[in-house]
Amino acid sequence: MRRLLPVPADPSALADREWSLDELADAYAYPPGDGVWLRANMVSSIDGAASFDGRSQPLSSPADMRLFGVLRALADVVVVGAETVRLEGYRPARVREAFAARRAAAGQTPAPPVAVLTASFDLDFSLPLFTAPAVPTLLLTGAQAPEERVAAARAAGAEVVVAGEGRGAEPAAAVAALAERGHRRLLTEGGPSALGRFARAGVLDELCLTLAPRVALGDAPRIMHGTAPEAEPLGLGLESVMEEAGFLFTRYRRF
Repeated sequence: MRRLLPVPADPSALADREWSLDELADAYAYPPGDGVWLRANMVSSIDGAASFDGRSQPLSSPADMRLFGVLRALADVVVVGAETVRLEGYRPARVREAFAARRAAAGQTPAPPVAVLTASFDLDFSLPLFTAPAVPTLLLTGAQAPEERVAAARAAGAEVVVAGEGRGAEPAAAVAALAERGHRRLLTEGGPSALGRFARAGVLDELCLTLAPRVALGDAPRIMHGTAPEAEPLGLGLESVMEEAGFLFTRYRRF
């Protein structure tokens, strides 16, 4: 992997080399302070597809998966939409010894809980995400969610967090509810609908986007979709670009 932007002062830093987990963790550290920061991590083909045959894995690479693991290890909580849980066969974040000391020093749990955005609770509670997490899975929903499914989720060991007055969670309320539980370093892994709602609500602070040198064709969604902003496209500033094997690892943040 080599860093392309910002251009390093030492030209030798442009050389392609293996970055250690600690180096990647330092490069992608959350901003200091007590503020809440919502980071997204997504992958896209060069023709704009967020998935191939319904899954993002075919667009990934070993370096992308390595960075995926680092971003998870830095987060207090991983936020994901219910449809992505169903399509991707989501599993709980695992405890990683390489990050144990870093997480302990930051006051974090051994692994970040997964927080699922759901209105219908149409989820399989027999999956490892609910039966074998290192820390209980959270379900972000609205006050009018179906009571019988809420009860089933709690019986399965999940923690239900109400963040909105309707059936589903509202983006800004979900971020606030997680912050109230002590989760200020947030990571969302989509999917496109959930990520679009966070962006539309103005609570998305950072986007880590892997651009895969793949052409997917088909009718897969983009990394975000939903109702467009009312006035103009949302602006993000380019923070950094790294490259390995033709994959570009970009990082954008809100102005």
